[in-house]
Amino acid sequence: MNHKSELLGEFLGTFLLVLFGCGSVAVTVLFSSHQGLMQVALAWGIGVSLAIYVTRHLSCAHLNPAVSIAMVISRRMSAVKLPVYLVGQFLGAFTGGLFVYALFYSSINDFEAAHQIIRGSADSVQTAKMFGEYYFNPVSGTGISMLQAVFAEALGTFLLVLLIFSLTEGCNVGRPDHTLAPLFIGLSVTSIIGLIAPLTQAGLNPARDFGPRMIAWIFGWGEAAFPDNSFGFFWVYMLAPIAGGIMASMVFVKFIEPAMHRNSGKCCRKD
Repeated sequence: MNHKSELLGEFLGTFLLVLFGCGSVAVTVLFSSHQGLMQVALAWGIGVSLAIYVTRHLSCAHLNPAVSIAMVISRRMSAVKLPVYLVGQFLGAFTGGLFVYALFYSSINDFEAAHQIIRGSADSVQTAKMFGEYYFNPVSGTGISMLQAVFAEALGTFLLVLLIFSLTEGCNVGRPDHTLAPLFIGLSVTSIIGLIAPLTQAGLNPARDFGPRMIAWIFGWGEAAFPDNSFGFFWVYMLAPIAGGIMASMVFVKFIEPAMHRNSGKCCRKD
């Protein structure tokens, strides 16, 4: 497999993930099409599963920098490939956010006019949250602290990477069939979103956050595209998921994988 295929796979998969996921948030904000957190979480999970099914023959379908870095740390992927994966993921997320804006821009304008929202003001977080995540609402003054948000995003990504490793580990006799693994990974995303989205909107993915957030910044939301004035988006939505993924890879390799190896009698993992 050459790097062009891997770049295409990560770009296309992350594009689909963001298009379906951020699109589900957009139709909820603009049209109240989804009722309740779990409907949006399920849309995200289905989007992840479909993106993996479409692209895993092109790349390893990480679709998330935190997952790719965890794979390198655990020696499941060569570090040489990491830049290709990261470029594909960030470009795919940016393009996915651009398509969401292109699809709904007139509806966003109508929504802002109907609710007397001036884009770029604090009130415009109501529409900016279709693109990037927020752990603090400047309109209502409610939310959680940055430290709590960092912990939530790190924990959520820790769980995601741990589940991905477990669901695809050859030594795990309880893993799903190879053809069903993407479905269970998508359900893992749905479950984690259901757990932490009320706190941080559940980013879990630096590319998914940064790419669409830049679309909001470019198209008029300006400073409102960012959650606070303390560089919170970086600590909460960029660094925390990467840290959570690294911790999960270390825990899995040091403790869980050896235990699976001992119980199975041999390690069947494919590098």
